[in-house]
Amino acid sequence: MIIDKNIKLAKFIRRPNRFQAYVELDGEELMVHVPNTGRCREILIPGVTVVLREESNPSRKTPYDLIAGYKDNKLINIDSQIPNKVVEEALRNGSIEELINYKDIKREKTFGNSRFDFKLMDEFEYFLEVKGVTLEKEGITKFPDAPTERGTKHLLELVQVKKTGRGAGVLFLIQMENAKIFKPHDEMDKNFGEALRFAYSKGVDVMAYDCIVREDLISLNNKVEVIL
Repeated sequence: MIIDKNIKLAKFIRRPNRFQAYVELDGEELMVHVPNTGRCREILIPGVTVVLREESNPSRKTPYDLIAGYKDNKLINIDSQIPNKVVEEALRNGSIEELINYKDIKREKTFGNSRFDFKLMDEFEYFLEVKGVTLEKEGITKFPDAPTERGTKHLLELVQVKKTGRGAGVLFLIQMENAKIFKPHDEMDKNFGEALRFAYSKGVDVMAYDCIVREDLISLNNKVEVIL
């Protein structure tokens, strides 16, 4: 998908809380919005180059979103709103190998008391949850980068979907290129890792794909090996 808004490069200064950061843009210090509640500590380091997307909403306090950062020469997208958009585009293009037969694609649909990112239909219903991945070291990518009770809950709810005879899966969208493998980040959140393995043992599909990432573009790229 093309990011069709004005893009600027800036120098990261600091992040006082989850939603705000300060950058240097055109020689001036500016507060921007961070659309990611994760820690992103290995990306948002003082002095690194970050990518800003201009937002024109007059009611906003900040004129830009900080959507990506350079880690050495690797550009990592951190916008938490992006994964669902990229996955929807890929689903409609038939780019996700495991889900290529699903043509009826609906966003944000409920099952019981649960809301999932996608409901897909062919002969059967399939519920899909998407998780964006930004944590990487030497090609090894992990999720989550902060404890996530909500993420664990989603996995256990997918098990309940599977028990009804419907399809269920979680797709980890790695928001960078050249990922070698994906693993649950047990050191950060043991419960999430245990829930992911449990869900897989009950028939929930576990998928991972990396992305082509540019300053003004992000799209699904290659399937990545999952190690549980």
